[in-house]
Amino acid sequence: MLSDERLRGTVLAVDDDIDILRMLNRYFAARLPTFNLITAESGAGALQRLTNNPDLILLDVNLPDTDGFSLAERIRAITSVPIIFLTARVTDEDKVRGLGAGGDDYVTKPFSLAELGARIKAHFRRESQPQKRARMAIFDQILIDYRAKQVSIGDQVLSLEKKQYQLVELLSLNPGQVFSREQLYEKIWGYEALGDDRVITEHIRRIRLLFDRYQVTSPIETVWGVGYKWTS
Repeated sequence: MLSDERLRGTVLAVDDDIDILRMLNRYFAARLPTFNLITAESGAGALQRLTNNPDLILLDVNLPDTDGFSLAERIRAITSVPIIFLTARVTDEDKVRGLGAGGDDYVTKPFSLAELGARIKAHFRRESQPQKRARMAIFDQILIDYRAKQVSIGDQVLSLEKKQYQLVELLSLNPGQVFSREQLYEKIWGYEALGDDRVITEHIRRIRLLFDRYQVTSPIETVWGVGYKWTS
């Protein structure tokens, strides 16, 4: 795993509040100097900035020409780059909508720059981990290709978001082991006790819906009061 000083990447921040963008620019220059921050003040500007191939997007929900949820869906049609919403919206309904639009996580405004920086570094730290050796696993009708990072049922590849695949990967590599939401959050998102672990519940729900669509019983079992496990 790389040390924080060796982490590199491009982050796209999309927010119509120029003061927030200036604050982020100062923070990146002072605390995250190895990262390249690019900014956009609108949805149209964000789509243009995708040509810079960002490795992570910080996306405000309220934009002048569109809402962040709709923009996330458009981005998802182009790239699988992880999206962290920056938003003052804190209701469960908004979080569910954001995750459904393709978001990976939330940071609630007003946010701590230290917390945001920790999340950014955790994302890049996780992405820098060595790739697993080529291997596959078959669970009844479910085929998991760990090298290609794909889950298939028959000849159909499931359309999983990145975090959803990572949840399937972690659980399936540890069949029978029960993970709490907090443990899953820490292992998948890479930081401890900084976010809302209820995003795990919504991602699991969406994974199960995909299995249901193909009339396959989900191997992800809820252990009530504890967490989740993969049943082989």
